[in-house]
Amino acid sequence: MHQAYLSLGSNIQPETNLPQAIDLLHGYGEILKISNAWESKAVGSEGQNYLNACVLFITPLFLIELKEKVIHPIEAKLGRKRSEDQYASRTIDIDIILFDEQSCNDKFWTLAFVVIPLAEIYSKFQNPLTQENIMETATRLRQKTWMETRPEVLSQFNGDHFKS
Repeated sequence: MHQAYLSLGSNIQPETNLPQAIDLLHGYGEILKISNAWESKAVGSEGQNYLNACVLFITPLFLIELKEKVIHPIEAKLGRKRSEDQYASRTIDIDIILFDEQSCNDKFWTLAFVVIPLAEIYSKFQNPLTQENIMETATRLRQKTWMETRPEVLSQFNGDHFKS
């Protein structure tokens, strides 16, 4: 089995799409932890605010299989439209942050909307860029970026076995 820390984000009906994405993920594997939903301003565009969360997902699939057989079908089911504009509004975006403890993209460690939710569910992780504890990175990014926790968005998972 493999451990994947996933970042989920939405700024088109995010109060609906974020929980739906988690429900759909649960159909493909086991979710051990879920962060709170966090609201932040859109990056790189004038779009609506985003809601982001991180989950710890357990799967028998390898990295590429996880993208092709789980992530892309869920994004498609929730109406994700890909375009050349990497900052375009989206119903859902699911990124693999860590796969079996390996960082999937160094850019993630500079993004508050990834680091802050991840720190909630994996507080012992060391930032691979700075070697600092992820909580220190989250605190530093939090001082520079407006983000607000939105616990009500994922409250239906409280008390469930896959809410941290």
